Amino acid sequence: MTTPEKHPATARFLREAYDRMAERFGPTHWWPGDTPFEIAVGAILTQNTAWTNVEKAIANLKRAKLLSPRALAAADTTALEEAIRPSGYFRQKAKRLRIFAEHLLEHYGGRMDRMAKRPLGPLRGELLALHGIGPETADDILLYACHKPVFVVDAYTRRILSRHGIVPDTIGYEPLRHVFETHLEPDVQHWQEYHGLIVFTGKDYCKSHPRCEGCPLQPMLGKGAS
Repeated sequence: MTTPEKHPATARFLREAYDRMAERFGPTHWWPGDTPFEIAVGAILTQNTAWTNVEKAIANLKRAKLLSPRALAAADTTALEEAIRPSGYFRQKAKRLRIFAEHLLEHYGGRMDRMAKRPLGPLRGELLALHGIGPETADDILLYACHKPVFVVDAYTRRILSRHGIVPDTIGYEPLRHVFETHLEPDVQHWQEYHGLIVFTGKDYCKSHPRCEGCPLQPMLGKGAS
């Protein structure tokens, strides 16, 4: 993979897009979660489902007193699967949650703050080595639960930037991530908010069938990176 060179027009586009989305939505308070571990659990549960379904699953885990590394690792499989059923693919996700919880217990005494002390590069590789954790899930955990300077991209990010002519719609995860990391100064809080704004914009406007009218980025259509 080749890291993209800096392009002044792309940097301007990213800054203007942020300002327009922030003016529309204000602070997003994204990612929802009371603790770093809850944020990590949400990152795993949100794979291939809407966040509303994740909220139901997390509420079930709280009611069942399973939202801690030790309780989750020791949970009865059937009870765990039933609790997270609203998130879909509940058998697969139960295994992934247990693997993550067991890894956290074995290597960090169940403490997210200890895990977060590892350098970004090695920790990202460590998370990616866990079964069921791909780049987006790993980066969600790194950015929001561990407060590491890594930009999270998703389907909304690709859709928004490709429709505005900034990147091809076939761009892969890592090159797209590097577009942001190349053109924006590393700032954890800013990157958290930027990703949240993309989620809000994508969910409300830049869907598979776009609803451009009223979108905060509509005035930027056609500008591209020229």
